[in-house]
Amino acid sequence: MSDFDASSIDRRSGRDPRLVSQLTRNTFAMVLAGGRGSRLRELTDWRSKPAVPFGGKFRIIDFTLSNCVNSGVRRVGVATQYKSQSLIRHLQLGWSFLDGRLGEFIEIMPAQQQVDESHWYQGTADAVFQNLREIRHANPKYVLILSGDHIYRMDYGRLLLGHVERQADMTVACIEVPIQEASGFGVMSVNDEGRVVEFQEKPAQPQHMPGKPDVALASMGVYVFNARFLFEQLSRDADDPKSSHDFGKDIIPHCVKRYRTFAQSFADSCVQEPGKPAYWRDVGTLDAYWSANMDLVQVTPELNLYDDSWPIWTWQEQRPPAKFVFDDETRRGSAIDSTVSGGCIISGATVRRSMLFSGVHVHSYTLVEDSVVLPNVQIGRNCVIKKCILDRECHLPDGTQIGVDPEADRKRFHVTDSGITLVTPSMLGQNKDFIR
Repeated sequence: MSDFDASSIDRRSGRDPRLVSQLTRNTFAMVLAGGRGSRLRELTDWRSKPAVPFGGKFRIIDFTLSNCVNSGVRRVGVATQYKSQSLIRHLQLGWSFLDGRLGEFIEIMPAQQQVDESHWYQGTADAVFQNLREIRHANPKYVLILSGDHIYRMDYGRLLLGHVERQADMTVACIEVPIQEASGFGVMSVNDEGRVVEFQEKPAQPQHMPGKPDVALASMGVYVFNARFLFEQLSRDADDPKSSHDFGKDIIPHCVKRYRTFAQSFADSCVQEPGKPAYWRDVGTLDAYWSANMDLVQVTPELNLYDDSWPIWTWQEQRPPAKFVFDDETRRGSAIDSTVSGGCIISGATVRRSMLFSGVHVHSYTLVEDSVVLPNVQIGRNCVIKKCILDRECHLPDGTQIGVDPEADRKRFHVTDSGITLVTPSMLGQNKDFIR
């Protein structure tokens, strides 16, 4: 049964203006941030996917956490597992501003074998199940289940409102995706009321939407549960020896057949400028990661990071302003159609259509084009860098050319099928991350 209280809706206006804030205050958000992120190749050798830098100064997880804070959901747990130290450090430095005196917190929940000493988190549902004690302690009426590795802006208050107005047991946020990409998602069918009637996790032959043969309705990995209902479903699933303990594979298909499971379009809760399509990106591959960063350097990017009404919160080191030096005809420090973060020095070099994170130094007579350059990279003189992702603390010696000869690049670096070259310090023989 739903926890929805019909008396909270004003009969004249149809809605109590305080309702959304009441819903968000009574919600606990569980952010799943323990994935390996293996499709990002060496970029996640020493960090989890949610900790990967994005957008010049952020980490990927900052978008989900900012959605929580901006929506008024300020009781948040972050489940971590693989290669989590970088993520934990970022959360401690950048997300400790919530006031525990007001019942606000972002709590790190690493895999601790709390339930069974024989395994860590076995799936997305198991990660939540193993932390039920902490969630129960918060005593929420609703639980948001969120992925920590997607780029989007969403008002979870609107999602919660739709959930209670439908008297749902569970609500799945959904988005339309091209049918050729749908096999990587949970795909659903809904009736005229928005109730989910069928759900398949990553089907080989995705079902298209009625009247839209080129589009499928896909889960965003964002769910709302009535808290008591979630506790019951997780306990049932934990006792099932045949279950893989995953929301998409096990929990949702079970609920669709038996309980009030609804879908809500992302368009109803996204935070976006009028006239622009709803923005949501899974940056789980090198090509997708590069493309999403490159979009931000466009004149009018699809994702507006300059919207003060919905800020993306983060932590970054205190750095001096970016500096551009030398103005000779053949030695001019300049950046065109680019984003340049604090602490960068462009010294007699040219940067075009690129994203430079903090502390990047580009030296004279060098050209950087169509590239994503992570923090503290040093690029020497007379270099040519095109269509690259340079991991943090790479030091490129004078005369380095990358992105000019793909065959030569493949011998040293990783080059994607679309021609994006990933360079890490270890590929350069600069072992910054080592155990011994």
